[in-house]
Amino acid sequence: MQMGKARKTEIKAKKANLIQTFGTKGTNTGSTEVQIALITDRINTLNPHFQEHSKDHSSRLGLLKLVGQRRRLLNYLKSQDEARYSQLLTKLELRK
Repeated sequence: MQMGKARKTEIKAKKANLIQTFGTKGTNTGSTEVQIALITDRINTLNPHFQEHSKDHSSRLGLLKLVGQRRRLLNYLKSQDEARYSQLLTKLELRK
């Protein structure tokens, strides 16, 4: 039971770090950059799961939804401010 609490604390700390890094303020969780960074982190944590569990199709559907959501947010950011878009791509090491 103690392992679960440690994992949750680790996830919260990682999430807070991402918000601090990509947000304009520490509490700005709604900005496009923060949302994309959080979704990217979730995608990156799901990828090793699929290397071990290749037939987990229900989780793969969730992964595809996350990828689509990130793509839509990236398209929105590109249409609003292309400089912020390219800056975010380099920070997150995404290709486009």
